Amino acid sequence: MRLVAVSAGLSTPSSTRLLADRLTGAAEDGLAGRGRAVSTEVIELRELAGEIAHHFVTGFPAPRLAAAVEAVTGADGLIVVTPVFTASYSGLFKSFFDVIAPDSLTGKPVLVAATGGTPRHSLVLEHALRPLFAYLRATVVPTAVYAATSDWGTAGDEYSDGLPARIHRAGGELAALMAGRPDRAEGEDEDEDEDEITALERGLADLRFD
Repeated sequence: MRLVAVSAGLSTPSSTRLLADRLTGAAEDGLAGRGRAVSTEVIELRELAGEIAHHFVTGFPAPRLAAAVEAVTGADGLIVVTPVFTASYSGLFKSFFDVIAPDSLTGKPVLVAATGGTPRHSLVLEHALRPLFAYLRATVVPTAVYAATSDWGTAGDEYSDGLPARIHRAGGELAALMAGRPDRAEGEDEDEDEDEITALERGLADLRFD
């Protein structure tokens, strides 16, 4: 199976990339527990910023951008992580998904996540990210992950899950949806018909985790 993570972090090192890596590891563990082999790729949008801007002017993607779009649209599952700017996803993050054809993510399992300096921005997950991917007709996993600066290094308490627990749960949900997708021969195009979408929705309703 193919798992692609998209990170819109702008700095190096980046907490956005760190969260993408942690979520990727959790999804890989979930797939391994289900006996599914997976290849992973992380796309750093800051490396494609110039090509994304040129695409809007020329209408044609440069080679690296075209490869990134192909990886995203051909993946069996996506992890998307953005830093919060002005209480929403970053412009770079939105611009990249504006490049992708609107029907290319139909039925695809997507885990949404964000990073920010304060917990007050956590609602970006429900007010911005989840609606964006619902519009693109992706299947967004139930658990979205927000990591504020204060979340790193915490383990939670009896009243709330810490960041590691949220990462584990979200990765497991993504793995369950990916494992429920029909097997495809190498090089075969994704089948995006209504039967596949129904199967994913049924798998989402049947999720069970330890």
